[in-house]
Amino acid sequence: MRLPLVLLLVLLPFPVFAQQQADKEEPAVASSDDPDAAETAPSKVPLDEIRRYVAVYNAVKDAYVEPVDDKKLMHSAIRGLLLDLDPHSTYFDKEDAEAFDEQATGAYDGVGVELLQQPDNTLRVISPIDDTPAAKAGIKAGDVIVAIDGKPISGEDGMEPLRGEPGSKLTLTLLREGKPKPFDVTLTRETIRIASVRSRLLEPGYGYVRISTFQADTGADFQSNLDKLQTSGKLNGLVLDLRSNPGGLLISAVQVADDLLDKGNIVSTRGRIAVSDSKFDATPGDRLQGAPLVVLVDAGSASAAEVLAGALRDNKRARVVGSRTFGKGSVQTVLPLDNGDSVKLTTARYYTPSGKSIQASGIVPDVVLKPEQDTAATSKDPKFVSSTGASIDYSEAALPGHLRGDDEGAEGYSAGEALDGDKPIDAALAELKKMAAAPAAITHR
Repeated sequence: MRLPLVLLLVLLPFPVFAQQQADKEEPAVASSDDPDAAETAPSKVPLDEIRRYVAVYNAVKDAYVEPVDDKKLMHSAIRGLLLDLDPHSTYFDKEDAEAFDEQATGAYDGVGVELLQQPDNTLRVISPIDDTPAAKAGIKAGDVIVAIDGKPISGEDGMEPLRGEPGSKLTLTLLREGKPKPFDVTLTRETIRIASVRSRLLEPGYGYVRISTFQADTGADFQSNLDKLQTSGKLNGLVLDLRSNPGGLLISAVQVADDLLDKGNIVSTRGRIAVSDSKFDATPGDRLQGAPLVVLVDAGSASAAEVLAGALRDNKRARVVGSRTFGKGSVQTVLPLDNGDSVKLTTARYYTPSGKSIQASGIVPDVVLKPEQDTAATSKDPKFVSSTGASIDYSEAALPGHLRGDDEGAEGYSAGEALDGDKPIDAALAELKKMAAAPAAITHR
């Protein structure tokens, strides 16, 4: 799988705006001797810096030990332009852009895992996708892929080796916190068709809906699953499971929130330009008719999943149960280019209805759960540590170059944990029954 659908909140009007600006503005240059040039005239090209780039370009072309193709060198330069912005701003070549489109519709060939490439080229698992080869093999949120088929991961190939013909095999070498050594997992690629919404009755009167990612059809699928649950009788409450949901399309999360809210703000976004500012409010009509609601989250709940959890809690519509969420509170816009490539650029932050940005801090649940102990590891096992000696912190705040959060570094902060299995569902159901028995006693942080 090549792209992290994971952490993508898409605002469609921005590419149109960018093209309009490009059509209106004439090319201009500015000398880098002006210290305020970047602030006062952001659309101007710094001539001195362009000259420096050309000098380095020519040096590489003339003196590098082997010939370098012009296209490859320019491609590297473009990627470098985005490299130091934040972990979610990147350049997509045409194949990457096509792969993103495939994932937005929920069909592609691969192993079914959402990833983020790190500066050392290793791949951090944001979450395995339900019922895919990765999930069936036991790959967990927070795992780090350090090799594919025994070969280190190159910055050039990235996640591409994970994709391939259905039925073909590959071996991943993983590092996992709590495991002292790397270990291998062999997977068979499949055509991944993601059903983003699944549902069932936990027991009479109490429903369960699992949303694994937010795709174009997630809103409609949520409605149909909820309607199906309600045909079995009146629901006294619902558990909404967003564990290891890496996000996806913002509008789909807004649609689900709107189905569960009768009124109130859902989310707002704010950026440097007016087109990045938006606000989404609920329309009348709660499809659960006010029945109690528990949202189950963990460290793999990111982006659009956090938008949904924050909207429901801030509007006092739900209690949040689980572990601190990932803390990805920024909006990415995909800007298509004429040659088929695209630029994914961080353009705004999103804010929950209370006006809180959860960038790099996440959502702290009302009821905190802890993961079950890994039976393959004991308390005497050393935690996996990086080459710098630091233990793995699975959160937005741990990503190099991340946007600084408003509440980042607050006293008592600790990253969340992945919560696997059915026990968290049992805990969420128990909380739901308390709410159904005494709804007036519920409080929210």
